[in-house]
Amino acid sequence: MSNIVIIFDFDKTIIDCDSDNWVVDELGFTDLFNQILPTMPWNSLMDRMMMEFHSHGITIEDIEKVLHRIPIHHRIIPAIKSAYALGCDLRIVSDANMFYIETILKYLGIKEYFSEINSNPGYVNQQGRVRISPYHDFNRNSHGCTNPCPPNMCKGLIIDRIQDTVSELDNKKFIYLGDGAGDYCPSLRLRERDFVMPRKNYPVWDLICKDPSLVKAEIHGWCDGEELEQVL
Repeated sequence: MSNIVIIFDFDKTIIDCDSDNWVVDELGFTDLFNQILPTMPWNSLMDRMMMEFHSHGITIEDIEKVLHRIPIHHRIIPAIKSAYALGCDLRIVSDANMFYIETILKYLGIKEYFSEINSNPGYVNQQGRVRISPYHDFNRNSHGCTNPCPPNMCKGLIIDRIQDTVSELDNKKFIYLGDGAGDYCPSLRLRERDFVMPRKNYPVWDLICKDPSLVKAEIHGWCDGEELEQVL
């Protein structure tokens, strides 16, 4: 059994786009999305878009078909399978939603490779409509993080919990991969024996490059799925 825990972001890390925007654009709701965008938080906006899809007769199957077409670099799946075969513990921490992530992973045949998925709740209700809610209910209280984390999710707090559940006696090493500003906070939670893999020329890369000394872990950048596989 490997002593390595690999934690992936999802959008623009495992898949090569933003899953929320992909679905909205592919279903032809971009104009409405952009019109509503300034008026509400992101999770509320996506839940509203699911209501719009449903009211326009778009089915769960229609949404799933769009998700099945989502772009992914051809070396990502082999990289995940290789890491799993070596005994690495693979997990996902993502600000997408559970319905999208699980639908895509099942279609790609790799869902069983991940021991844990942390994301915004997403499920199909009795009316056949997808509902989206925030991972952290920021309307009740703040998660309290001062890093550039969105109000609905501090990935750093999730990493803290995962680290706490892994015994120090196991001497586990963590590898964290991500692209967005929300991936900066978990990068700061890693230790000297860990590794962070920020996507080059994306927000997390820019934040880390401002002062790399704040990150204790070894930093290994990547630009696409091929380089991700090589570095990993």
